[in-house]
Amino acid sequence: MKAQRITLVTLGVADLERAKAFYAALGWQPEEDAPGVVFYDLGGMKMGLFGLEPLAEDQGRPGAALGTGAVTLAQNFDSREAVDAAYARALDCGATPLKAPEAVFWGGYSGYYADPDGHVWEVAHNPFWPLDSDGALA
Repeated sequence: MKAQRITLVTLGVADLERAKAFYAALGWQPEEDAPGVVFYDLGGMKMGLFGLEPLAEDQGRPGAALGTGAVTLAQNFDSREAVDAAYARALDCGATPLKAPEAVFWGGYSGYYADPDGHVWEVAHNPFWPLDSDGALA
């Protein structure tokens, strides 16, 4: 089995229902919605939403203050216009703007927002990374 891989990213959230509503407004559909946790199929991996306190306990660190912002999740798009549209939609759904999309030094175009729990998302167009029809790196 390949060592260099990720199968699941779990985001700790203060309010699971609020987080589910935010991602639903973005158009995300849960693959599994069980009491206390929700999972989204990302095509080859999954993302989960899990309460902060239960996540700390599951990690063997009950009572730990879990933080956000040190990791950036990213979605690439096939054009600058698609980046602008994704950024605008996220803000319409309740995201906090961090940096509006703009041309960046490496030749692409990107911006950042934070979800209601402070998890940072980048929306980007990288002309050097082609995408397939599902939006996965080709």
